[in-house]
Amino acid sequence: MTGKELKSTLKNGGRIYGSAIVSPSPHWPGAVGQAGLDFVFLDLEHTAWSRDKLAQMCVVYASLGLPPIVRTPSPDPFEASKALDGGAVGILAPYIETVDQLQALVGAVKYKPLKGEKLQQVLQGKIRLAPAMQKYTASRNENNILLINVESVPAFDNLDALLAVPGLDGIIIGPHDLSCSMGIPEEYQNDEFKQTVNEIIKRARARKIAVGIHFSETAQVQIDWVQLGVNIIMHSSDISIYSRALKNDIAEIRTAFGDEITGKGGPEMII
Repeated sequence: MTGKELKSTLKNGGRIYGSAIVSPSPHWPGAVGQAGLDFVFLDLEHTAWSRDKLAQMCVVYASLGLPPIVRTPSPDPFEASKALDGGAVGILAPYIETVDQLQALVGAVKYKPLKGEKLQQVLQGKIRLAPAMQKYTASRNENNILLINVESVPAFDNLDALLAVPGLDGIIIGPHDLSCSMGIPEEYQNDEFKQTVNEIIKRARARKIAVGIHFSETAQVQIDWVQLGVNIIMHSSDISIYSRALKNDIAEIRTAFGDEITGKGGPEMII
């Protein structure tokens, strides 16, 4: 897909399929390209990539027809602007809770390169852009996608106001942080958690806003959420899939010869 096709699919309520990529290996894009994905998710919030490394990855994946959606390290609109400069097609801003935060991101993603006081006046509805500037910003940013993470109780409480902000293309539910904010860490089968997620999905789709949830669990978990209305399928990550497959394969080989199954390792990376 191109960025334009990705955005058009979302706008029309279609489904898009992607996965989180942690490895910066130059051989990885070719392998990922065989998986049938529509986009890749590159996460700056939980990785330590440099700005030039991100740009290299964005350009390579985009050239393979896998538009990169980049999660910025913070909700700072300047971080969104930098990611777009590096080749990101979509921006996913973490831990958004207020309309002011979201409007600032709309400015960075949908009105680029306008900045400063002039941009603030436009976002606040105090002035309108001149026709030539309206045409310029619309053309320049027509393929940019803006997504936000809804991953806290305050974000859920403000959900209707957030969904009403013009320029928002979709939301991604962050299950780990949301469960922690609710006081039920990683209790993804908890009825309260499932009811909250269902309500988020229902409200978003009612407003024709795309919605996804990022889990590093089985494909069936994703299928269950899609059946409830999710249309951004952001499935697992390269590191989670590799770790699970390697663990299972080695266990199978050891078992075949009666050898003890070992393996301790550290905590799983949460993306």
